Amino acid sequence: MSWLTYILPVLAAAFCIFTARGWMPVFAQGRLPESPEGAAARPRFGFAAENGRLTRLDAVLCLVITACYAVTAFTGLGDTTAPLSWCLFAERGQYALVDLGEQREIGMIRYYNGIRTGEYRLQFSDDGETWREAGTIEQRYNDLLKWQDYFPEAEGVDGSARYIRIVASAELDLGEIALYDAEGRLLDAAGFDYDAGCAPLFDEQETVPVRPGYMNSSYFDEIYHARTALEHIENIKPYEITHPPLGKEIIGLGIRLFGMTPFGWRFSGTLFGVLMLPILYVFLKRMFASSGIAACATVIFAFDFMHFVQTRIATIDTYSVFFILLMYLFMWRFVSGGRWRYLALSGLFFGLGAASKWTCIYAGAGLAVIWLAYWITQARKPRFAARFLGNCAFCLVFFVAVPLAVYYASYYHYGTANGLEGGVGMYFTRDYFDIVLDNQVYMWEYHSDLVSEHPYASRWYQWIIDARPILYYLEYFEDGSTKSAFGAFMNPVFCWTGLLAMAANVLLMIKDRDGRAAFTVIGYLAQLLPWVLVTRLTFAYHYFPSELFLLLALANVWRKLGELAAPNLRRNMYAVTGACTGLFVAFYPVLTGLRCALWYTRGLLKWFPSWPF
Repeated sequence: MSWLTYILPVLAAAFCIFTARGWMPVFAQGRLPESPEGAAARPRFGFAAENGRLTRLDAVLCLVITACYAVTAFTGLGDTTAPLSWCLFAERGQYALVDLGEQREIGMIRYYNGIRTGEYRLQFSDDGETWREAGTIEQRYNDLLKWQDYFPEAEGVDGSARYIRIVASAELDLGEIALYDAEGRLLDAAGFDYDAGCAPLFDEQETVPVRPGYMNSSYFDEIYHARTALEHIENIKPYEITHPPLGKEIIGLGIRLFGMTPFGWRFSGTLFGVLMLPILYVFLKRMFASSGIAACATVIFAFDFMHFVQTRIATIDTYSVFFILLMYLFMWRFVSGGRWRYLALSGLFFGLGAASKWTCIYAGAGLAVIWLAYWITQARKPRFAARFLGNCAFCLVFFVAVPLAVYYASYYHYGTANGLEGGVGMYFTRDYFDIVLDNQVYMWEYHSDLVSEHPYASRWYQWIIDARPILYYLEYFEDGSTKSAFGAFMNPVFCWTGLLAMAANVLLMIKDRDGRAAFTVIGYLAQLLPWVLVTRLTFAYHYFPSELFLLLALANVWRKLGELAAPNLRRNMYAVTGACTGLFVAFYPVLTGLRCALWYTRGLLKWFPSWPF
């Protein structure tokens, strides 16, 4: 570790503090206007605000930001090829027999696991009659959709053989096998002889990678969610049932388009990460009526570390954040303008979010508080009681009935995989209802009783200061001086500046009765506070939804500076945006797994001992 490892975080923290110091005009704007009686008049709380309309400039800015991010996000996402045909072992004891054509010295076997768990016994023979045990290759739940290597020598096994027999321990599927000689040269499968049922083991040799890694294999929770997405497509009972199904159904769209490849199972999440940006831009422009604020805040979010890394992995968190963004956008449109159609859209996206991940229910609690605060501000207006009761009935439809219907319908593939006849009629059967209900009970018991340990677990108080990233991938290379690694955590400048901005919004909410600040603070607390009470295993990515509100908090401070005609607004805004973008470039290797020197990650990027780089 070099002296820069210590000085860089200090400089970043000093920059954040200096930036926040520039917000002082927001809190030192002089006395409040005097009332006719001479007492200070307090502003009246409300959400009504100027709704910024989109212009051609906004369209250009939004398009450029989105296009730049899309190119960055889809570059190096994952291989577009992988074994797509499977050798199916229907039962325990079934085997594949391969004749290599002549006696060979097997130095390594590289194989691609399917989506079922078990193991294979390897047996070698010189004559096809007398067999010797050559060890076991495993297909454990955390090895699925991955290239694995087996070395006979490491197992103390004589690798010389003409015949190889692969015996399954259960119903299993194996994608491809590559055989290497003692010098590490790939053997030509064209010279092998095997039964027709074994053909899938050798029909896609061009997909065999030079080196297994995240580009050609699954990593972290992709072993669950990508697998489940494929199971939905193939109408197999899903293995991962600890979250609602919709997120995995969306992952499946990318698989249907691009195949069961790393690019395919990561495509949907990355696309939704891209689509967040124009939605966010519109939200910011509508809320703060400033193209500059909308553009800068969108850039900060686009190149935030968490947003970039988390949307490029095939897990379901991307979809929950995407729908939270939409439900809060339309709730803002409602409370700032009073049009009920926006409330209906907010409820619809609440339902889609809840059907993707239960954390969206936390967001729903925040929406309810904001909705109630809005109606409190309307209490003195004509026909309040009738309007309020009518809106309550409206919300029962769009925040209860519609979300329940969406959630219930999302279990369609659970029903068909359990043998129910598909179609609309299936939804009205007792069997389907029991499947859905049983899964709710299972999920509740699973998450409430989960007791486990993980080396990169973290708690909420670590998230808010960026203290403990979650490491997704780590590989050291033979030269001893380079490695490939990446993890999920926030851009520290955004994290720390956003937290200071959130504190500033609390003051604005209390002191100025600022509706935008209240909206932001409520949304943030709705996402964070439940995790304060959670005792189960948690990770840094659980803070991902809260980032939306850190960004709104930062934008609201800039808006307030603009209202006060503060001379340092643009300098403040551009400095934060530039610093966040610069750090994205600096940390790019540990956000993408780009192979780089150990001195760089340990000497420049490992800002704290708890950062695993």
